[in-house]
Amino acid sequence: MTQTPEPARQQLAASGAADLATAAPHAGPDRWRAETAFLLERWSEPARRYHTVRHLAEVLAAVEELAGAGSCTPSEATTARLAAWYHDVVYDPRAAAGSNEHRSAAIARDHLHRLGAAEEVIDAVERLVLMTLAHGTAGRGPTGPLAVMHDADLWVLAAPTGRFDQYCRQVRQEYAHVPPARYASARSEILEQLVAGPVYRTRHGTARWEDRARANVARELQRLAASR
Repeated sequence: MTQTPEPARQQLAASGAADLATAAPHAGPDRWRAETAFLLERWSEPARRYHTVRHLAEVLAAVEELAGAGSCTPSEATTARLAAWYHDVVYDPRAAAGSNEHRSAAIARDHLHRLGAAEEVIDAVERLVLMTLAHGTAGRGPTGPLAVMHDADLWVLAAPTGRFDQYCRQVRQEYAHVPPARYASARSEILEQLVAGPVYRTRHGTARWEDRARANVARELQRLAASR
């Protein structure tokens, strides 16, 4: 697993603590820092290859890009960033379908509740975490936190060629226990579903990321077909 440099981790932790301060102002700095430390530890588990601190940082950066383009309000951006922190806090490639997302959502609800966040904030974060279960059908409006979280989590599909290809290799490494032909079939089905309709929901994502994502995915589908 590629290690995230310590200054970058510290910057992420400070950003996460600031969003927790907005969501749970009465918890206090020690508890905000403890929560971000817990989350970074989970994102740094040694078995992870793609679903690492780097993925978290990329999602947060995409949220910021979309917010800057007017895809959500500042308050909605905070909600999306909090959801980004929790959305893959549980990641076990061997788990049953949906288990990781539901367990991550449960941790988000439990921890934000203990920190004293408002119920509407907790509900919104939980909804965004669970949205990642069904990217193909969620977040269909062009603005708002659902659309922003949807697009930010899928930003990697539109990443520069080198990063996209690295992402493909990293996902394969996480599923190294799956035989090649079975992996190629299952992975192809997932990618085909993602490009069956518009990949992105926000106007910014559609304008800036859609074409590159489709080209990247088409290339990966060709590679997967050759490996069956």
